[in-house]
Amino acid sequence: MSAAALRPLHVPGDPLILPNAWDAGTARLVEQAGFPAVATTSSGVADALGYADGQQTPVEEMLAAVARIARAVAVPVSADMEAGYGLEPNELARRVAATGAVGLNLEDTDHANFPALVAPATQTARIAGIKAAAELVVNARVDVHLRGGATRAALVRATSYRDAGADCVYPIGVIDERTIARFVELGVPVNILLRPGAPSIERLAELGVARISLGHFLHAEMEEALRARLKSLPLRAIIPRGRRS
Repeated sequence: MSAAALRPLHVPGDPLILPNAWDAGTARLVEQAGFPAVATTSSGVADALGYADGQQTPVEEMLAAVARIARAVAVPVSADMEAGYGLEPNELARRVAATGAVGLNLEDTDHANFPALVAPATQTARIAGIKAAAELVVNARVDVHLRGGATRAALVRATSYRDAGADCVYPIGVIDERTIARFVELGVPVNILLRPGAPSIERLAELGVARISLGHFLHAEMEEALRARLKSLPLRAIIPRGRRS
């Protein structure tokens, strides 16, 4: 599998829909349901491995999880690598490619100085470095709106990331249709998170969105269903009175 199999799936108006997986089993379910690609969710993977989200997972464990997912399916895999886990761009690109994944999410949150963002010039250079080091589809996440920033600043970042070679820009948290349209106007595929309050999939397609992620929401729904089922079970077997010794 190569990036050439993933990149053409990003079609404005006919978006790639990505129900994000967190292990090999859920990746297989996504593939079996007919979706043409699998994306991971960093928070779901972290939780499955016993860590918190926010780059708390050791990078070796995150990469190993991505490798298991890539081995489990025959469709392209895009890895959510958060902000890169402290790896230099060339090493990040090389190690992601080695897992069998053909794409990656890269966010611009500065986890060492949370909730600050990485300087735009630094993030732009990182994207360019990844693109130069390996043939990967880079989904450049723009975290401005998550931090309460202005759309204008987010658009400046998205434009810079596009010019650095990003294959897709991901203004996470944006749900306003006019704002989404402004990102689409940049002429680069746009990824939108299907979060509560966001336009429907059909409307996002009409707006020209090229990629729709479910992010951590499937994992959260699974956890809630499991939590409810566990709550419905007794904590121990109830022995009928007549059978007590």
